[in-house]
Amino acid sequence: ITLTLLIFFFFYPSFASARDNGVLSLGNPNAKVTIKVFSSLTCPHCASFHLEVFDKLMTDFIDKNLVKYEHHSFPLDIAALNADIIVKCELEPVDSFMVLYKIYKNQSEWAIGKDIKKINDKIMKVAQNPKLDRIKMEKCLVNEKIQDSILNERISAQKKYNITSTPTIYINEKIYKGNHKYKDFKKEIEKNL
Repeated sequence: ITLTLLIFFFFYPSFASARDNGVLSLGNPNAKVTIKVFSSLTCPHCASFHLEVFDKLMTDFIDKNLVKYEHHSFPLDIAALNADIIVKCELEPVDSFMVLYKIYKNQSEWAIGKDIKKINDKIMKVAQNPKLDRIKMEKCLVNEKIQDSILNERISAQKKYNITSTPTIYINEKIYKGNHKYKDFKKEIEKNL
């Protein structure tokens, strides 16, 4: 995980993250700008967006209390669903964001193949850390409550936002259709501050 993210969690523990109706959020809940990212963890564009934008967003906006960031699970296949289950596997939201980062960063190592058992094994290898061991992840993968929560999150998002592709990004409830490069994204955020 990046140093920026670790520093943020250390200095801003009171609002570093939350879980509202299964949605992972990071940042000041009273920030002027809320960014909602609807993503599938097997989507290469989602991984690129997250890896290109997230650290800079942390430094420039989230750790300055200007932006609240929300990760909305929108799995497009069983591998993405299982990866999201691991992200939300009995972890504090802070730790979930760290696992999310690792899953995106190592997407090419686990997201390819047809054998879901092999894919699950690869996801667990990528996500494993002191707070998330293999036994805990295996229990989560068969936990229908976590799975239902993620699928309901996807259904709700589809009904409310009519999502047709991932990532779909909203800034203060307005769809962002601009370039996924950070400089363009930053300009759009600044318009809302």
